[in-house]
Formats: sequence, C-alpha cells, structure tokens
Amino acid sequence: MGHERLGRWIDGFVDRHGPPEVTVSPGADVVRLVGADGAVAECQVPFPPLTASGGGPLGRLITHARTARRVGVLLVRLGGHAAGIFHGDELLSSKVGSRPVHGRSAAGGWSQQRFARRREKQVGQAHEAAAEVALRVLGPYVGELEAVVLGGDRRAVDALRSDRRLAPIFALETGPFLTVPDPRLVVLKDTPGQFRAVRIKVSDPA
Repeated sequence: MGHERLGRWIDGFVDRHGPPEVTVSPGADVVRLVGADGAVAECQVPFPPLTASGGGPLGRLITHARTARRVGVLLVRLGGHAAGIFHGDELLSSKVGSRPVHGRSAAGGWSQQRFARRREKQVGQAHEAAAEVALRVLGPYVGELEAVVLGGDRRAVDALRSDRRLAPIFALETGPFLTVPDPRLVVLKDTPGQFRAVRIKVSDPA
C-alpha cells in the first residue's frame, strides 16, 4: 500500500468492517486493526519501530509512513549494480554500472575448466565493481542515512558482506529486500514505491 493512499485505505476498512479495535505490537512494528465484524488487518510499519507521536495509533502510522527519510539503496545482481541516496521519493545522487559475466558452459574437459576460471574472475570483478559503487555513493553519507535498503539478487548481495569496507553500510540494513530486475537507473528510481509502502495482511471474518 503506497504511503499516500494509506489514509483512504483505512477509511475504507472502517466503512466495510465497522470501527476497529487498534493495537500496536510490543516491538512497534505492526499496527493491528480488528473490525467490528471480526476482520483483521495487520499493517507492517515501514522503517520500524513506529516513532510518530501524538494522536492514536492509526494517525501515528499515517504520519510515520509519510515521513520523508534519507535512505540509501543498493541493488546488486550478477553483472549489474546500482546505488542511490533518496530523500523521500527524490533521488539525490546515484551510480549505475554493469560488468559482463558469461553464463555457464555446457562443454566438458579442459574447455569447461578454462571457462569456469574465466567466469570466476568475471564474478569477482563484478562484485568488486558493485562494492566500489556502494562505497562511492553510500559511504560518504553513512552518518546521515536513517536506513539502507538492499535488493536485486540475494546471493549477489550476500557476496559483498565479507567486504569489511562495507560493514557500516550493511549495519544500516532494513527490510524489505527488493526483488528487482537488472539494476538500471529507471529501476532504482522506482524503489521508493516499494520501500516506503505499508504492507497489509487482511483476514476476513470467520
């Protein structure tokens, strides 16, 4: 659910299911609505815990979701990478790149071994290129970022975790993990629609 539509969605839930009982989870990461007819909506708080003050839980959730935060995004897939700094939905700075990595060879014998060595070298170069972009774009702003959102391919991202230079960046990691196609600029620009969204699970009354 996009943060800009959350208030209207809550109004619709109330219209359909009656005035809800609203509770906040102990970790302040879920706001739970139980309608008069027994319908349940569990709203995952983006960038938990719920920190907005004043008013009831629903008003606080709406305010929290609409808050424009400074967030770093790092997208990595094998052979492609993108990093950016956002304030709210606005992309302030970014860098996108790619390195060729050939697919696996079906050949056998020495040819397969040579291909495997060449591919392993290409994978290492792709990981190094992604790490350098992360350091260049996100590194200088680590002290200003409220969170870092990761995405792309989990194995490609996890391959960077052993790079100690990136430890301050990974220390700011928050969900959700963004499953995206090849990390091009247009893909990067669209990520706020995912990481600022409020995920809602609705259970109809029994």
